[in-house]
Amino acid sequence: MNPLLAAVLLLSTSLAAGGQLLFRHGARGRIELVDFVSWTVVSGLFCYGLSTLLWIWALSRASLVTVYPFTMLTFAFVYLGSALLLKEQMPPQAILGALLIAAGLFAIVQSAAAN
Repeated sequence: MNPLLAAVLLLSTSLAAGGQLLFRHGARGRIELVDFVSWTVVSGLFCYGLSTLLWIWALSRASLVTVYPFTMLTFAFVYLGSALLLKEQMPPQAILGALLIAAGLFAIVQSAAAN
């Protein structure tokens, strides 16, 4: 895989995960709809928007079969960020699942590189 494409996909995935973490942070303790308009939620939307633009750029340069598996990393990054940044509990099964996601992505990227 082209190193620039891989870097853009990792950045896009990281921004999408960051957006989710910002959404969660902005949603904590909020009840009224107007309370969700905060810098954290707006920042999360910005991250999501930038992630989408990078994603579309990647799709213009590689097949969906090559690009789409990177969405799996979003799940792993959100789990990791939830535990490390938001101090949410992560059961051992979730850790194993995140590791399996990473291993699966590695296998898919390796098979795509071989073709």
